[in-house]
Amino acid sequence: MTSHLTLAQLAALADGELAGDDLRAAKEHIDACLACANRAIDDWMLKTAVAKAGRRYDAPAEFRDRMAGLIAEGVLPAKSESGVRRVSTGGRANWAALTGWVAAAALLIALGTWGTVHYRSQNGIEAERNALVSEACDLHIAMLAGNGPPQVISSDRHTVKPWFQGKLPFTFNLPEALPADATLDGADLAYLENRPVAQLFFSIGKHHVSVFVEQKNATGVPGALHTSHAGFQVAGFSTQDLDVVAVSDVDPLRLGELMNALQQSQVHR
Repeated sequence: MTSHLTLAQLAALADGELAGDDLRAAKEHIDACLACANRAIDDWMLKTAVAKAGRRYDAPAEFRDRMAGLIAEGVLPAKSESGVRRVSTGGRANWAALTGWVAAAALLIALGTWGTVHYRSQNGIEAERNALVSEACDLHIAMLAGNGPPQVISSDRHTVKPWFQGKLPFTFNLPEALPADATLDGADLAYLENRPVAQLFFSIGKHHVSVFVEQKNATGVPGALHTSHAGFQVAGFSTQDLDVVAVSDVDPLRLGELMNALQQSQVHR
């Protein structure tokens, strides 16, 4: 590899298109090169901002098909050859035409509302989840770049948890015992999708883990989360009050053990 990552390599890394030896080589280079680490972080942040700004809700295919069917059945008017639909000016006929237009407008509004709700329920949640995963990975990568030490460096849960008092509008528990070869390294205050979160730092062997704990919200982690992004494993769970997301390059089973310990500790809050 050259002295610095190329623009194409940085773009591929930000888009999650690197894999195998290329991904490992890029990560090793970023660990040793602050300039490339900063450029990679800038690319990831820009990608996240563009993705958020570009999320739009277009009419779903089901809605368009339904409109085409209504026109074919004559429920909704279609244009004549001249492009104009003529309506009789007679009193009774005019009233019937007006009533038909009102009914058609009401139907359009109802179907439009259904289409929007259906699309958001099926695709909006997935978009929110993808954005959450992407931003969590970006924050984890920024931590790996080592631009600055965390605000709390401690393996004592009685030091880490109290530090967040007055900084977050919620509280959480840390487990008394962690899985084998796992340690608590410290914590920081971070922002995930513009919401304040606790970013907890763990190590599992030689692998670093970022765990983000935030207050339960409507667009948080919808149930259990197990996925991968840009070469990292992402796991998450929800409780009645909290959403928790973890990011690491450790084996998924070992990451799951840590998440199970964290989830069990919330039961006794």
